[in-house]
Amino acid sequence: MNKKYIVTGIGTDIGKTVVSAILAEALNAFYWKPIQAGDLENSDSIKVKSLCSKEITIVPEAYRLSKAMSPHAAANIDEIKIEKIKIPNLKGNLIIEGAGGLMVPLNNDGLLYIDLIEEWKLPIILVSKHYIGSINHTLMTAEILKNKKIQVEGIIFVGNENIPTESIILKQTKLKYITRIPFVKEVTKDFIQKEAIKITSKI
Repeated sequence: MNKKYIVTGIGTDIGKTVVSAILAEALNAFYWKPIQAGDLENSDSIKVKSLCSKEITIVPEAYRLSKAMSPHAAANIDEIKIEKIKIPNLKGNLIIEGAGGLMVPLNNDGLLYIDLIEEWKLPIILVSKHYIGSINHTLMTAEILKNKKIQVEGIIFVGNENIPTESIILKQTKLKYITRIPFVKEVTKDFIQKEAIKITSKI
């Protein structure tokens, strides 16, 4: 049975791309970032391709937007309207990297990223980065997913060990702990492979 997960974070700049690369490597999975807003010459797809082994296949984005801002605003500038997106028909494991957090607006008609998640009906891997305020953001994100009855496979923390933060989040959310990805000066292929080995049996 193929494994397919949506990687979502508690906000932007959380570490979703590095986590997605690690998951793709661990599962030998396809990687897909449906919406790329800005940084097109060094997109998340390009970053993942550079960090993973040759066996990982990058699926082209559904939307490539020129400005690094909320997708609905970037799409307006590019005179594009983002509609609901279908998951590519692929034979194999798949990692889908979301944009920002759950409530990111995709167009001016009220379409949010969580609407796509509900439609896709795939389990979530939640990424939480340690910073002041991350407990609140993580608990709110988990609560929204719970209220929407969206399955969560587990949570991955990003940052150095923080037992008080991690323990209260796990206690309150009752989410499965998958792993913690430490901060490093440089993310390399070796780092990705090392972290991938740690989680192969957990997902």
